[in-house]
Amino acid sequence: MPALRVPGWTAHVHPSGGRATLTQGPWFFCLKHHTVEDRDGCAERHRLGPYATRAEAESALEKVAERNEQQDAADEAWEEGRR
Repeated sequence: MPALRVPGWTAHVHPSGGRATLTQGPWFFCLKHHTVEDRDGCAERHRLGPYATRAEAESALEKVAERNEQQDAADEAWEEGRR
């Protein structure tokens, strides 16, 4: 049987196994499994989000790295101004 495709929905199988289900956001990035999950994924303490789209959740770690670099630069500039 061919896979059912519904725009805006994604077939999701949790990393621990189980049945595939169709899900729609919000989306989360699981830090434990390094996967994108829907609202029924891992515990909140293990994930980032929510994100409106699956694509945003997929790029969560890159966004965190960008923000960390920006904050580090701002901290360094602030420290330089104090000297």
